[in-house]
Amino acid sequence: MAVTQSRAGLTLILLFAINLLNFFDRHIITAVVEPIRKLWGLTDSQIGWLVTAFTLLYAVVGVPLGRLADRWNRPKILTFGVALWSLLTAASGMAWNYGSLLLTRLGVGIGEASCAPAANSLIGDLFPVAQRARALSFFMLGLPIGGFLGTFISGRLAAVYGWRVPFYVACIPGLVVAMLALLITDPPRGAMEASPYAGRTFEGSPYGHVLRIPTMRWIILSGALHNFNMYVIATFLPAFLSRYHSLNLKQSSAIAATVFNAMGLPGLLVGGWAADRLGKKWHNGRLLVAAVALLLATPCLYFALLQPAGALPGFVVLMGAGCVLMYVYYSGVYAAVQDVVQPSLRGTAMALYFFAMYLLGGSFGPVVTGKLSDYFARRAMLSAGAHAINEAFRSSGLHSAMFVIPLCSLILSLVLFAAAHIVISDMLALQRWMRQPQEQAGAAD
Repeated sequence: MAVTQSRAGLTLILLFAINLLNFFDRHIITAVVEPIRKLWGLTDSQIGWLVTAFTLLYAVVGVPLGRLADRWNRPKILTFGVALWSLLTAASGMAWNYGSLLLTRLGVGIGEASCAPAANSLIGDLFPVAQRARALSFFMLGLPIGGFLGTFISGRLAAVYGWRVPFYVACIPGLVVAMLALLITDPPRGAMEASPYAGRTFEGSPYGHVLRIPTMRWIILSGALHNFNMYVIATFLPAFLSRYHSLNLKQSSAIAATVFNAMGLPGLLVGGWAADRLGKKWHNGRLLVAAVALLLATPCLYFALLQPAGALPGFVVLMGAGCVLMYVYYSGVYAAVQDVVQPSLRGTAMALYFFAMYLLGGSFGPVVTGKLSDYFARRAMLSAGAHAINEAFRSSGLHSAMFVIPLCSLILSLVLFAAAHIVISDMLALQRWMRQPQEQAGAAD
């Protein structure tokens, strides 16, 4: 039986709160990265590995958790996951060296891997197709708001009380929301689909079937490229502002939170509206919205990085515009996944998508950029005839490395245009499958 509209709305608000805390906890480390680097004498490569190790485990653990979301009670999965990552976030504040901090961040990754597959699968069964992009956009508002609060609040707490305190503070609301998740009603799979056989279980290999959908292969590739960029910006933007534009910890965390995170609000809201509106007009409208947005983001990101040191107004406007357009990606692409994948496989599909998104994108983005930063810093040192890397060389190195962002954005837009070109045939195939009885669909498969 489908959940009532009011109940669905309340559930969406709670899922948004879970997603907000997911990204709040994730962004604490980026806000306090400079004091940690200076305390333990870390390189940018080591900083990159703090994020990379987290995302590698997140990606791997997410696959079985996604399959579990298609077969077990989704609210319970969310409860256990939120409680685990909240406790281990607090444990991150107790780290005594680089290795201990790395281990606690790995544990946080295990807990957070439960959120996306279960929540996205739930939303697909709570809202009809015509409202799904807007519902997913509201859920994904947790990303920019959580990232903003995580960066902004953590930077201020760290500046006054030290870098450990933000990790402790984040634990309390997480445990409260974990208990509230037990109140969520778990609707039947396919509850909001018009087709009579939409909710039946898919027979055969779930992973193989998802990967045989051409649109999903393009979407998975797009996720890797997009998360590469998002994690590079989240990890290094506060450090870039501190080094290149000479800001202190409070200033850099505040501007990074505004430019990268707060700008996600208009991107997601307008993106969700545009994706649903154009999705009614054209079958591939949702993916076209995302593709055009990323194409327009590319010059904004490029010219933002071309701004000279100290030219903050120009940087903030251009980078902010680029980030608004980058967030449109979620509105179009997440809804498109549900347009081509059966309801009983949506948790699995999101898990495979996130596996590539984080394994190939989020995990390698920070460490590749960190290594590029170290390489360009050494090159600047050698060009100056110096024998040691100082803060000026680190600033130059990170500035050069950040140009990987607009390059990746351009490639991503081309991948999304390719997905938009073929998505219609996959949408029609799913509609045929959902209209067929089990025995006919099994013969067709």
